[in-house]
Amino acid sequence: MSSNNTLFTFKFFSSIENIGQSTWDAFAVHHSPFCHYKFLHSLEATGCVGGQTGWHPQHIVVYQNLQPVGILPLYKKTHSYGEYVFDFAWANTYREYGVNYYPKLVSAIPYTPVTGARLMTALNIDKAALLNALCNTIQKQLENLSMSSMHWLFVDKATSEHLSQHDQLMRLSIQFQWFNKAYTSFEDYLTTFNSRKRKSVKKERLKVSEQEVTIKRLYNKQLNQEDMTFFYHCYKQTYLKRSGHEGYLSAKFFEKLFIEMPNNLMLVVANRAGTPVASALFVYDKNQLCGRYWGALEEISSLHFECCYYQGIEFCIEKKIEMFNPGTQGEHKILRGFEPIYCYSNHHLAELAFHDAVAKFIDSESKSLEQYKSQAEELLPFKKQEKK
Repeated sequence: MSSNNTLFTFKFFSSIENIGQSTWDAFAVHHSPFCHYKFLHSLEATGCVGGQTGWHPQHIVVYQNLQPVGILPLYKKTHSYGEYVFDFAWANTYREYGVNYYPKLVSAIPYTPVTGARLMTALNIDKAALLNALCNTIQKQLENLSMSSMHWLFVDKATSEHLSQHDQLMRLSIQFQWFNKAYTSFEDYLTTFNSRKRKSVKKERLKVSEQEVTIKRLYNKQLNQEDMTFFYHCYKQTYLKRSGHEGYLSAKFFEKLFIEMPNNLMLVVANRAGTPVASALFVYDKNQLCGRYWGALEEISSLHFECCYYQGIEFCIEKKIEMFNPGTQGEHKILRGFEPIYCYSNHHLAELAFHDAVAKFIDSESKSLEQYKSQAEELLPFKKQEKK
């Protein structure tokens, strides 16, 4: 369907394939690999999105003078799983009042809590004017399809501030991320720690090697499909043990990702006495490394920290990558030098009474998060003069 205003036309698509790679990547190519056509198409083509998954594509292409000038990844959701900005309490409140919370609209990268572009446009576009028109169009779509709400997840701060001017409530969350301050080696990085915490990290890494574990990092031409198959076996087994299901992402997805985006993947493989026992898969570009997927066949003390954190830090130092996002949650990251940072999402609820109630909730939550962030910063391992 299409919606018009004086400047822009918006068209909704139920499949990224119907948009095409050339149109999509004309706007996404300079953004995170997660925004690229190949990543999002891999999710749809392998059934990780669509069908019975509860993620139904509603991607928007923006036109001006009949020419595409922007895109927005968008999904109709029938649940709140795989989002990492938690609104289950809001859904419960709707249910208590006999009102449907689902379906809702969500602009996000499925199963990927990484801050990045959502609305991606041509350089000469007035983005503020476009956001205004887009918010109006989406609100009409909520009415037309009887959906409860619109959610923008893990947007950049500037976009969140723009959205908040259009009745899209700004909500904060916290992640722990690592920043490369021109370190020359892991040892150089550890010199910024106070003595006690520097010794703790060294002891933790030594413990891994003392258990006859060796680690290798594979990327570009070093990485092959056999390695990816082993990784998926670890990933599936860990999900089964932890959650009782095989994970949101399938073997076919990871196979396709390897074929489509091999130069954006880095794999850590742990071997014990010559036998592979664990693996962690990362997605990266020249700006950031994202640690997204992990699995282990054995319980080995400190191995998760080594594979998912320390190996990622070493890779960033080696490749001069500025930032490392190891995933959501986890206060244990603080003592390893991952700093608390705000992440931003925005929310519009069609029912005014619920919208106002959520606004009050977010205001209260933000005050608690501010205190939590300050407390987390006090726990960072850096020498006082090195603290951010």
